[in-house]
Amino acid sequence: MKTFKITGEYIELCALLKVADMASSGGEAKQHIAEGFVNVNGAVEFRKRYKARPGDVVEFNGEIVTVE
Repeated sequence: MKTFKITGEYIELCALLKVADMASSGGEAKQHIAEGFVNVNGAVEFRKRYKARPGDVVEFNGEIVTVE
């Protein structure tokens, strides 16, 4: 499990996947989200621009990232 520290109030889910090296590009991240491969706090998340905030747990492709 990794942690990712944000500097603002939130980070959009598609951006988080990219900067946390879970997707190679923003477009790839958006595709994975749209196809239902990304979970946030244990539930499938289809919103590409979901605002991930501290405490959220994002799961994709066997990787888990906690937003701090």
